[in-house]
Amino acid sequence: MTVQINYKNSVFKNTANNLVLFIDENFNMKSLEKIISKTEHSYINELLKSSDLKKEILFFDINSKKTIFLVSIKKDLNISKVEKLGANFHAFINYDKKNEFIVNSDTVNSSIKNFIGHFLHGLKLKSYEFNIYKSKSKNKKKIIKFNVVGNKNKISNIIQKRFKSIEEGTFYTRDLVSEPGNVLNPDEYAKRLNSLKKDGLKVKIYDKKKLKKLGMNALLGVGQGSVRGSYLVTIEWNGAKKNSKPLAFVGKGVCFDTGGYSLKPAKFMEDMTYDMAGSATVVGLMKSLALRGAKINAVGVVGLVENMVSGNAQRPGDIVKSYSGKTIEILNTDAEGRLVLADALTFTERKFKPQIIVDLATLTGAIIVSLGSEYAGLFSNNDKLSSQLLESGEKVQEKLWRMPLHKNFDKLIDSKNADMQNINYVGGAGSTTAAQFLQRFILNRTPWAHLDIAGMAFSKYGGALNSGGATGYGVKLLNQLIEDNYE
Repeated sequence: MTVQINYKNSVFKNTANNLVLFIDENFNMKSLEKIISKTEHSYINELLKSSDLKKEILFFDINSKKTIFLVSIKKDLNISKVEKLGANFHAFINYDKKNEFIVNSDTVNSSIKNFIGHFLHGLKLKSYEFNIYKSKSKNKKKIIKFNVVGNKNKISNIIQKRFKSIEEGTFYTRDLVSEPGNVLNPDEYAKRLNSLKKDGLKVKIYDKKKLKKLGMNALLGVGQGSVRGSYLVTIEWNGAKKNSKPLAFVGKGVCFDTGGYSLKPAKFMEDMTYDMAGSATVVGLMKSLALRGAKINAVGVVGLVENMVSGNAQRPGDIVKSYSGKTIEILNTDAEGRLVLADALTFTERKFKPQIIVDLATLTGAIIVSLGSEYAGLFSNNDKLSSQLLESGEKVQEKLWRMPLHKNFDKLIDSKNADMQNINYVGGAGSTTAAQFLQRFILNRTPWAHLDIAGMAFSKYGGALNSGGATGYGVKLLNQLIEDNYE
């Protein structure tokens, strides 16, 4: 199903078969007296007497062809709630019978700027489906149209472009995360990223040979058991002055994670196709920035590997020398994401000298134990960056909870045989020691934040703005961070 949103430069006419009108929280029909006919007004007013006015959406079949939808605007609405209202409207509709709607912007009575835009933005985000592998007979593409008419609450072309860019960036992220591991392996992933050049992004791919020459042995060690390649890909957007330091976003891209020789249990291992969700968020963000022409310089860096079991796979007890020069003892091959990020973080800091670095990764199951699917874990060496992220997360309801970093945790990852070990075998603080490990690879005190999104990247039951499956978590959050603080 494809949702199309069209803003018409026309006055509202009460001729639509499916009409969407906005009303106050008490469903006061007086505001609609001049909008619909007297007969329709009287009919709906009578039916409202026996309706549940606590609901936010009610509909009334006027006849066999015409339906009027009333959407209640509550007094306590904010932008995120308006978007959720739009998402709920999408879930409310039976699209088997309806495929075109007229949305009357003249009925909106709200102080929220771009109310209609946010309402339809939420609806569009909720509409996402991933069904490309279903047989064609069951997958006939249906186009649903929402035509916005009326003179009130008009949306500028710039704002329309912003909404569309976030939608496309989020959908691209969801598409990547939803792909099965036999399709989106590191070779295919790198190939797809190269196609982003058409959006105005500068893409550079470092393959095994180049990575070996650079000394990225931590990243390469994770992928050495796979017949597929291992890559580091940089994606640059230059929308500001050339001498302006970029914002950097780094993502873990483990396309499939068996755990290596520290093998994962068979149950739910199929979910490990989304262990590349951190990288997908970075990619979706960069696409979004390019599509909306963001007035900043930014770079996305993703490490793409496959963690497999083979005669050539990394072993527990191996010691590797990272790009930073620091050595790592591999005690558990399932603590692989931090190895990929270790090299990617140091490389990003050295090469691009960014203002900030934010990395995203489905890094630990421990963060799900701590925060479930309500918050992503935030770890940072910088209070200002943390505050900015927390505030942006609240605005778009992609929430974060700050977790501790402290030098006392270092003793849990110090190794007798190398500079550090990749896992804490004493027990406890699993997410924190993983973040503490990553912090060691920020060498020049660049403001840095690590977002552990293991509980947020994929949802079995769906969320406010997604219908289950890949969520695209982080694209809206980081767009908001940039708009509020750096653009």
